[in-house]
Amino acid sequence: MQLGVNVPNFGPGTDPGVLREWARTVEGLGFDLLMVSDHVAVTPDVAERYPAPFYEPFTTLSWLAGITTTLRLGTTVLVLPYRHPLLVARMAANLNQLSGGRLVLGVGVGWARKEFDALGVPFTARGRLTDEHLVTLRKAWREEADEHTAPIPVWVGGNSEAAIRRAIRFGDAWHPLRVTLPWLRSALANHSLPAFAPRIALRLTTSPVTDPERPAGTGTIEQILDDLDQLHRLGADTVLLDPYHGDPEETRRPHAAWRALTAVATHWRTPS
Repeated sequence: MQLGVNVPNFGPGTDPGVLREWARTVEGLGFDLLMVSDHVAVTPDVAERYPAPFYEPFTTLSWLAGITTTLRLGTTVLVLPYRHPLLVARMAANLNQLSGGRLVLGVGVGWARKEFDALGVPFTARGRLTDEHLVTLRKAWREEADEHTAPIPVWVGGNSEAAIRRAIRFGDAWHPLRVTLPWLRSALANHSLPAFAPRIALRLTTSPVTDPERPAGTGTIEQILDDLDQLHRLGADTVLLDPYHGDPEETRRPHAAWRALTAVATHWRTPS
């Protein structure tokens, strides 16, 4: 099982220098994957949680590809209805080629109604548009594929039944976001999935978290390592650790997240 990190590409503490240090830290600690999120128009509903500056994911990942060597790079998640699918197909294919086949394209339907309005995309059609765009992406890649083209894994994000069905129909993996282990076990027991690669919280505490609704990845280092062990046993191909907890001021203090990542990297070993 591989481990990745969701890196904040937004917020008052984020700038090119900080993004560079994030990439060097994640790669230097031996993680396998670095992912960033997606918003195009930072409307008020987005800005409450993910304020400007917001670095566009394809641009950011292209730049990070040039200063990393081993990391896979991806989106968690690209809001697929925001862009024409042929543009997404071209940008993703080019980034994958330029990075040496390191792209993972995580996609989702989106949630920010005001952002949809600003972009002129119908919010209520986002599910249908996502399905249509996924078909177009696959078709575009097939038409341009040759023996030198590395396939781009598509992770379908979301925790709803519709997202799970979309992952089964169109994706290479289901990418649930910030879940509890009991909920995840139930979802996996009731669906036959191609693969799954969850994004979980990373919140390191000094004392155990006893809440029965404790999100996976929250608690002492022992609890977090046990969560990772259980996810491995459930069949997760990759687990993405998300150290951002919703307060934009956290982006001014990345060292706290780096300490938590260091603790995980130091102690985690994939069980045999």
